[in-house]
Amino acid sequence: MKKFMNDPKNFVDEMLEGIYLANKEVTYVADDKRCYVKAEPVKGKVGIATGGGSGHLPLFLGYVGEGMLDGAAVGGVFQSPSAEQMLEVTKHIDQGAGVLYIYGNYTGDIINFDMATELADLEDIKVMSVVGNDDVASSVVGEEHKRRGVAGIFFLYKAAGAAAQEGMSLEEVVRVAEKAKDRTRTIGVALSSCIIPEVGKPSFEIGDDEMEIGMGIHGENGITRKKLTAADPLVDEMMAKIFAEQDYKKGDGVAILVNGLGATPLEELYIMFRRVSQLMSERDINVKHVWVGEFATSMEMAGASVSVLHLDEELDRLMAAKADTPFFKHFAQ
Repeated sequence: MKKFMNDPKNFVDEMLEGIYLANKEVTYVADDKRCYVKAEPVKGKVGIATGGGSGHLPLFLGYVGEGMLDGAAVGGVFQSPSAEQMLEVTKHIDQGAGVLYIYGNYTGDIINFDMATELADLEDIKVMSVVGNDDVASSVVGEEHKRRGVAGIFFLYKAAGAAAQEGMSLEEVVRVAEKAKDRTRTIGVALSSCIIPEVGKPSFEIGDDEMEIGMGIHGENGITRKKLTAADPLVDEMMAKIFAEQDYKKGDGVAILVNGLGATPLEELYIMFRRVSQLMSERDINVKHVWVGEFATSMEMAGASVSVLHLDEELDRLMAAKADTPFFKHFAQ
């Protein structure tokens, strides 16, 4: 294992210390570096919180900032934060309009966010939740509630964050986040494993000439493992899973996110986007918003995912809105 770190037990907290030193617009509460919040919450605005394990930067805390989220509870690598940490974040970001939790569909996160909701209720803070489940590989149509939340949760953050920034009520921000969730699909592919610092060895084995389509960002099994192919037929196979679930009409608009998992060069991600764009053009679908880069990683895993948000007029407007966080800059269109 080759990593830039000191004691593996301090990996997460030393990472957080570096982020706080580099970005004065974020801070922490309850004397706990893992309770990550905006330094200056906005009075009267719906607060939006997320959370989950470390090892996925810039997910989750990377989207805390103007026009997106207000706080994030951070766990150890691939470990859920505690309900108490979520509550501390909630207490800080509640500015009188209530708080929305947006998080991925993982058992530990669900249990702890549910518990945090109950604890917040005791503090007279109204909390509602939207659970991301965009990964088409993790369950069949009709059982979407069983699917993992992966990189497509970025679209939920962006839509809900912009809605809250516009001054929408908690119920309206929830409606927007639910709509973005229902209209987002993701499929991923892995070429190599990652190494959790405290474990010190690869999470799984995969041959040099193999790829696994549909794998989760913690190394969960995918749909199929096969010989590595060229980029275009790989993207064709991935996109076929998404096209099968989204009812496009000519002229419809979409937002595209091509996401690297930590060790894939931007050059390769743009080769993948090139093919995604071609496939959209063949169907007369209008690609209106594009993000290519690392948005939800799995440590140093080689691989990528493609997420598609099927836009309507409202989601188009919210995707275009300004956002400014230490890890994400987006100028209003």
